[in-house]
Amino acid sequence: MKDLDNLLPLKTEGKGSKKIQNRGKSFGYQVLGFGSGGGVPPFIQATGGTITCSGDYKIHTFTGDGTFCVTSLSPSAPENAADWLVTAGGGGGGNTRGAGGGAGGYRESPGTATGSYTASPIAGGCAVTISVQGYPIVVGGGGPGGIPGGAASAQGSTSTFSSYSSAGGGSGGVAGGAGGTGGSGGGGAGGSSGAAGNTPPVSPAQGFAGGNGNPSAPSYAGGGGGGATAVGAAGAAPPSGAGGVGGAGATSSINATPTARAGGGGGSYYQTSGSPGAGGSGGGGAGGSPGSPAGTAGGVNTGGGGGGGWHPGSPEAGGTGGSGVVILRYKFK
Repeated sequence: MKDLDNLLPLKTEGKGSKKIQNRGKSFGYQVLGFGSGGGVPPFIQATGGTITCSGDYKIHTFTGDGTFCVTSLSPSAPENAADWLVTAGGGGGGNTRGAGGGAGGYRESPGTATGSYTASPIAGGCAVTISVQGYPIVVGGGGPGGIPGGAASAQGSTSTFSSYSSAGGGSGGVAGGAGGTGGSGGGGAGGSSGAAGNTPPVSPAQGFAGGNGNPSAPSYAGGGGGGATAVGAAGAAPPSGAGGVGGAGATSSINATPTARAGGGGGSYYQTSGSPGAGGSGGGGAGGSPGSPAGTAGGVNTGGGGGGGWHPGSPEAGGTGGSGVVILRYKFK
């Protein structure tokens, strides 16, 4: 039998050095591309947020600020697209027979890039073509509710991914005051008007207007905050005297589970001749009542508006708006 060692290439290092077999360059992992050093991942590789999977798709959910960090791409260009959902923080509810806060602005891609799920009826825009870089994610907080003798209710904060931003929900009106504009508008208190939604304007609209307050004694019922898919209801006249119901939110399955977000806050009323408005589907907080004077807060990471506070009572505070959320989805296998 031939000596196989003599058939392998030799490596010589200096005068009188020993023969060293250089087997690694002739065959094996490096040449054939097998093992850990060989291939390039065939799909998007990324980190950031809370990561879950649904079939062939990976989902990144950001409940606070962060970075979507893309480290590699697919060699197939159509597979380098991500669907997205961006919801801003909801507006705070007004205190003292206050109105409901508007829902945070709601924007979503149509779902055509990653398919196999049902987007909301108001989805629009385009999927984002991903590149290797870090994408800063901003998740807006909810606006604080109004406090008697203290700070007024406030607008929620903006959420952002790539070139898409959603505006914070408008503040709910306080004791006869008008609501504030925003992604969805805040309701009006007493005889005041609800505010416009979709401010600043985008297409499709990111939200709707708040409902008007009712000027009739003794209830002076506040209007509901606007939601992602519907206006807030107006406060009702006596004998009902009911606070307006918050506008309905939008439902999407981008994270594999059908979830409603961005519902408006419900309005409250004065004395005992009325009833609180319910929060809109999608995290809207309910208006206050004698048994629970403070408005209910919007749902965390839904962008729901805060409910209006009842008067007289302690505390009469409006509910805080719910924080927003950013969700991204792409093919990973």
